[in-house]
Amino acid sequence: MSALALALMAASGFAGLGYQVVWTQQLGLALGHEAAAVLAVVAAFFGGLSLGALRLGRRIEASRQPARWYAACEGVIGGWGAVLMLAMGPASEATLSLIGPSASPAWQWAVAFGASFLLLLPATAAMGATLPAMARLGTARVAPLYAANTFGAVVGVLATAFWLIPQWGLTRSAGLCVGLNLACAAGAGIALRARPAPAALQATGARVLWPLAVTGLLGIAYETLAVRVLSQVTEDTVYTFALLLAVYLTGSALGAAAHARWPALRHRQRLLLALGTSVLLGMAALWHAESLRDALQPATFASALGTEALLAAAVFGLPTFLMGALFCQLCADAQVAGVPFSRALGVNTLGAMAAAPLFAVGLTAAFGPKLALAAVAAGYLLLAPAWRRPVWWLPAGATLAVAALAPPLAFVDIPEGGRLLSYRDDPLAAVSVVEDAAGVTRLRINNRQQEGSSATVFVDGRQALVPLLLHGEARRALFLGVGAGITSGVAAQLPGLQVDAVELLPDVLSATELFRPALGDGPRPRAIVADARRHVRTSSQAYDVIVADNFHPARSGSGALYTVEHFRAVQQRLAPAGLFCQWLPLHQLDLDTLRSITASFLAVFPDGVAVLASHSLDTPTIGLVARRGGTRFSPHDAPAMAHRFGLGDPLAVLGSLLADPAALRRFAEAAPLNTDDRPWVAYRAPRITYAPDSAPRDRLIALLDQVRLDATGLLQPQARTLAPRLAAYARARRDYLALGRQTRPSADPAVMLARVGPPLLDVLRQSPDFEPAAEPLRRLAQALAPQDPAASRQVLAALHDIRPDLVKP
Repeated sequence: MSALALALMAASGFAGLGYQVVWTQQLGLALGHEAAAVLAVVAAFFGGLSLGALRLGRRIEASRQPARWYAACEGVIGGWGAVLMLAMGPASEATLSLIGPSASPAWQWAVAFGASFLLLLPATAAMGATLPAMARLGTARVAPLYAANTFGAVVGVLATAFWLIPQWGLTRSAGLCVGLNLACAAGAGIALRARPAPAALQATGARVLWPLAVTGLLGIAYETLAVRVLSQVTEDTVYTFALLLAVYLTGSALGAAAHARWPALRHRQRLLLALGTSVLLGMAALWHAESLRDALQPATFASALGTEALLAAAVFGLPTFLMGALFCQLCADAQVAGVPFSRALGVNTLGAMAAAPLFAVGLTAAFGPKLALAAVAAGYLLLAPAWRRPVWWLPAGATLAVAALAPPLAFVDIPEGGRLLSYRDDPLAAVSVVEDAAGVTRLRINNRQQEGSSATVFVDGRQALVPLLLHGEARRALFLGVGAGITSGVAAQLPGLQVDAVELLPDVLSATELFRPALGDGPRPRAIVADARRHVRTSSQAYDVIVADNFHPARSGSGALYTVEHFRAVQQRLAPAGLFCQWLPLHQLDLDTLRSITASFLAVFPDGVAVLASHSLDTPTIGLVARRGGTRFSPHDAPAMAHRFGLGDPLAVLGSLLADPAALRRFAEAAPLNTDDRPWVAYRAPRITYAPDSAPRDRLIALLDQVRLDATGLLQPQARTLAPRLAAYARARRDYLALGRQTRPSADPAVMLARVGPPLLDVLRQSPDFEPAAEPLRRLAQALAPQDPAASRQVLAALHDIRPDLVKP
């Protein structure tokens, strides 16, 4: 009977964590990824578990039929899980409408918490009562049951992240969990029906509960803070989170199992002292996490995941082992005092519910992760009644020393001769701005992503101007994603254009002030702090142009910005003849991921086209562009500032076109759609992030080889005479980029001229409109003039013969 009980607990734990992963993703899609929404969902989940343990647990303790209660709880979980498979979408839409487009953090927290709590409550309350019901049966002690349930949760989180969601999607994954719960209900109803129920305890000795509440708070606080710090070292993908959670749960399960076997772990004071010390050791592991990662240098997808798991084990292994043992010991102490297990579990989970808002938002934002983690260590030590003993003062002194003397838990790569201009700890990420010795300023999020640079004004500005000039008559534009603020900032300087810019992280908007000198004086965009998906779906404003930033597709949450549903919501925000441009970082995604995003885009915009932002080989950026009412273009007069970005000539603007709709359809043929329910991109894109298998320039050339441009159908009737010139422009661009890919650079201008001079002239003869090929020749001619004037004049004469105005005075 005990083996059956453990198996049921393991299956129930699998389903419970499977639900948590699925529901968290589904609610994140609806409520947004702001800190208030993300943390509210976590708190709501714990709140439901606590309420179930406290309220239902009381009835279970008084019942003489706990087996029926257990079966009923599993049935309710499965039944409500089935209901949510159908109701999650409509309920999320209603909640989204209630939040609105411009919600304050307090209002968003209140709505997100309240809606999530109520929506999940039937299932989470029943989840909170399953372990008390099984413990009431007396089939096994609490520690083995808790260990089995947690081991099942480990398998659940790994199976959900690495297999179920990538292969089945969110809804079908939830369906499997529904089946497991119903199977548990049936198994309990049949096999456990005749089990005699032991007498229930009387609920006395309530003062033993407050350590359970505090340790619940501290345990989840440690998890939240450590994950937050590790996000600066790991790749911060869906796999990262799954591995960190799995290691955390594994440690807890091992600690619970060990508590059942080893009497040495049944000493509350020792466990608390050891836990306080282990948190300090975990902090030490965090400080050295970057060095450990760099020393291992993983080269494959599997080894990269193994490295992240090893980092998680170093940080979570010992603390979570002791947490699992301590929880079991505190529950045993409560039982001796006459407090039933359900109440102990409920109070512990209630403390866990407060961890996210108190530590992740409050203490981290105010004092940083280091002091917040030191507070966790201090919390465990203060619970230990050994203040007068040397064994207590040693870790207590170490905690004070860490708080006062240790460096912050911040990872910022500062180049030699550079300096840190700004560093801010947002509840969701660390935002830093670094200036190198040459004066180039760079923005980074979690020290892993370059979100903009003062040296990339030319390229970032083109990402604003290309879609705006393709439209030609825009009066209002929306930019999704701000980064360093250069793209939206360039757009705001166009006369007569009103620009709104949406950014998820408030600290990113603050950091953009450090990049204003790169833009100069002029109007600024209206900044909106919001999740891009949520803003698009709740706003009623129509825009002539919407530009979506090139979000890193592998980062947690970013894949949702490339789904069919999001593209459809963007379409609804477009004014008549409005234009949408989705930029894609080809240097951060493989061609299969690009195919999926392209297929998803074409599912909403069947006549969409592709453009190329610039001719960079190291950071190629592709744009998917479509126009409401038909994707057709014509040349427009460019504003004066467009000349600074190589877009002063209307043909240069149209020349950014890369592929026509037919070519894109062939390229994306048979690619899986990236949808809210089947988030294919979020689970595919990390592979090239962990283990790049090709260089960005190679992927760019491979893409150019697979698409073609027939501009005739893309031009308004009055502009179709330009089609042959655009076709020649596209061929010249392909040859120009292929030349750059294969050319070895040299500091000697004569050597470089020998290598690239004749091929560049051939490119220009193929398309005299392709001015980018003239610029390197002009630079070489200028560099050669002092040492070889004849060669310099020969280059300039060749340019003049092709097109006289290519030789600038």
